Amino acid sequence: MMRGWWRGGPVLLVGALVCVLVAVAAGGPGVLERLAGQALDSRLEQAQRAAPGIVHSARLDPQDVRLGAESDLGGDLDRYAQVIETSVPRPLQGAITHDATRVRLPTVRGAGAALSLVYASDAPGPQAYVAGRAPRARGEVIELAVSTRTRDALELRVGQRVPLRAGALQNVDAVARVSGIFRVAGERRLWREQPLLARPLPGVAGAEASVGALIAPRGAEILQNQADAELTVHWNMRLTLGGAVAARFVDDQGEREFRRAMARYPLSARESTCRSGSYGGKFCVLGVHPATELETATELPDAFEEFGRRWRQATVVISFASASLLGVGLAAVVVTSLLVVRRRLPADRLLRARGASAPGLALGCALGSAPAVALGLGAGCALAAAVPGTSPAYGNALAVAVLCWLLLPALTWGAVRDGAVVRDRGPGRAGRRLVAEAVVLLLAAAGVFALRARGTEGAGWAAGPDPLLAAVPVLLGLAAVAVLVRCYPWPVRLAARWAGRGRGVVGLIALARAAKEAPERGLALLVLVVTLAGAVFGGLVSGTLAEGRRSAAAWQVGADASFLGAGRDPDMAARLARARGVRETVAVRQLRVDPVSGTDGGRYGISSLIGVDAEQLRAANGSSAAARALRQAGLTGGGGGREIRVLASEGHAGDLLTFTRHGKETRLRVVGPLPEAVERDPALGPVRGATEARQHLLLTDNKDLTAFAAPEFEESALLLYGERLDARALRSLVPRAAPAAATGELRIRTEEQAEADDDGLIAAVENAHTACTALAVLLALLALVLDLLLSAPARGRTAAHLRTLGLGGRATSALHLLQLLPMVLAALAGGVALGLALPALLGPALDLRAFTGGPSAPDRHVDVLFIAALAAGLCVLVAVAVAVETWLGRRRGLGAVLRLGRTDD
Repeated sequence: MMRGWWRGGPVLLVGALVCVLVAVAAGGPGVLERLAGQALDSRLEQAQRAAPGIVHSARLDPQDVRLGAESDLGGDLDRYAQVIETSVPRPLQGAITHDATRVRLPTVRGAGAALSLVYASDAPGPQAYVAGRAPRARGEVIELAVSTRTRDALELRVGQRVPLRAGALQNVDAVARVSGIFRVAGERRLWREQPLLARPLPGVAGAEASVGALIAPRGAEILQNQADAELTVHWNMRLTLGGAVAARFVDDQGEREFRRAMARYPLSARESTCRSGSYGGKFCVLGVHPATELETATELPDAFEEFGRRWRQATVVISFASASLLGVGLAAVVVTSLLVVRRRLPADRLLRARGASAPGLALGCALGSAPAVALGLGAGCALAAAVPGTSPAYGNALAVAVLCWLLLPALTWGAVRDGAVVRDRGPGRAGRRLVAEAVVLLLAAAGVFALRARGTEGAGWAAGPDPLLAAVPVLLGLAAVAVLVRCYPWPVRLAARWAGRGRGVVGLIALARAAKEAPERGLALLVLVVTLAGAVFGGLVSGTLAEGRRSAAAWQVGADASFLGAGRDPDMAARLARARGVRETVAVRQLRVDPVSGTDGGRYGISSLIGVDAEQLRAANGSSAAARALRQAGLTGGGGGREIRVLASEGHAGDLLTFTRHGKETRLRVVGPLPEAVERDPALGPVRGATEARQHLLLTDNKDLTAFAAPEFEESALLLYGERLDARALRSLVPRAAPAAATGELRIRTEEQAEADDDGLIAAVENAHTACTALAVLLALLALVLDLLLSAPARGRTAAHLRTLGLGGRATSALHLLQLLPMVLAALAGGVALGLALPALLGPALDLRAFTGGPSAPDRHVDVLFIAALAAGLCVLVAVAVAVETWLGRRRGLGAVLRLGRTDD
């Protein structure tokens, strides 16, 4: 029975397909885990690009001679840094390293400018100095090093003495000496965190210029002792995991391990650096300086938590792509197996006539194809193991290989079993088909409902492939094919009747056969629909994410730039308003209130009361929905009464609300509804970022909020508008702050957009989906070609009959094309419709807002050109297949196709 199985190429093709599917099933989870690790590492790197990832700080008193005769502050700071670095818990050992030690003194006055003196262990080395040298670590002379730009701005030179006078640092009266001039080059972190060191800020409206200078620890110590001031030291640490190490922390167990390590690290560092005892109000000692215990600030756990939420959504997109790939691959195996069965069917029927049993023939088929499947299994596992940094999922590989292996004997048994021909063409076939289609539709609906109800809880490849996520794409594809096979023959029959009214017979015969053979095109339809749906869905998600990132960046900033915390630092807000390139400024403030109804006392609900300078916002951004709504409601001039007039997201015009603050009752009068577009106005984004979950929104003009002092507002922001904003000048005023800093936050839209475009997680999703889609397209092409080979004999016999009646070559090509065109159009319609409908079908299981942020889910962006390219590519493929088939038909003689006595045509 096994004789002849190795003679055919299709059996070897089955082995090749098994190799591809096994490689995907075995290596997919490892590759996805590696992508997740790279994305996590990229996210942590991005979080530490603007400011240190972990900042340990301690406050130092001036030196006390009773603690030691000599002071070596620089050496003491280095020793502290080494102790802090060696206190890292075991899971993160080697990943957290010391990045820099910083001491920034309060500003002093000198050389006609406000001097910001900084000690930085990561200051540029000797090669960066164009003149002089770095400040010395010892001695009693205060030495300064400045940049070439500062030298030119203040006309300084090496060796020049600079008198220092009191500024923010009180009781200072000393003389410093310029020891060196350094050149600013590269993208050193120091220049981003302390931009005044690289670039002085000119004075505006009579104010002094602001400049920065490097200083040695001894110089900082001398000034501290003279001013009798407290200094704060920051030890900046950097977390560098690397993709392979980061992959260990992606799953739930790794996430818990990371959180435990990050929670233990500050305690371990504190215990390692602080000796017991108390002196001078400080519990610790740093050299000859009484010091506080270490205080630790980090935003890395928040960044890690944010990544976890986004990665769970990413697994939905990637799982759909991988499941579609496996579904298309299995369909290709089925088509290849059918081709093998078709070639072996005459011989198998002869063996059945001689007494062979159907199970025996199926068993022989299984044994004969086992070497090819085993070879494919081994080759696929070898490919999966060759991927660096991953461990293959051999269980998945074995399951896929066994499934592919069983398809061929199962199809063989179905083709040669007793009465197969009679039952397949009997009246019960239609009923069985109807039942199967109903079951497919019910399973698809149940899968979608279960996925929407469960969401992404427990989804992802971290703990193995999610069966529900893997099944839904294939079930939806089967449901779409069941609907298409039932629906598209009707318009084809109508077209055939219309074609029959003409003189030619090509259109009539081709369309009639296309309608009749629609059920036999189910596999080809499934392959094309699933592939097209996956490609369209991926393009839809990619386009939506790209547009959503831009909208989210605009929402987070609110304007061309914005300064959060303007109410806490009005002086800095005023300086930003005068910065170079700023054309207009708008103040936005937000107050959290819990009003009640002024008529019946019922609770209105926790609300965000937002005030904005309506006229200024209208002048700066004429398209602002908030400014337009306030102007139309007449709320731009201030009420001047005891009531605050507001537009409300809930309620009716004339409603009276009251709330009590600091023992004083305030009344709110609703003058109209708040338009829905106002809630998405970017101008409100900076102050609404932390209040999105609140129930209601109340909007008014700032002139109605004059009774509230600046500290009473929960958040305030100054929006900066200008087409030619000087980002460097703005950053000189407000550098990107470390987590421990309590200053206001400056956001610049170009920077936010650059960070959004450099999102490693979105890149991982797009790369994984692109790779899966590309491989699925190749498998789909193979399956389509094989399906055309299966149906080629029937089309060839039809063309041969017509050729005996005088049909020409062009007419034969038109016949083949028209016979395949309905299936192609049906596949295009079904695949595109399913791909576009997938986001709505998934519902809460796919939350693209987790990728982009912003006030709401991003609007879907359909790439029409991409869909048109897919349609054109499929049409070209069919045209090429028709041309090849026509050419082969011409080379064959009619006798090779037609046989006397055939009745199946």
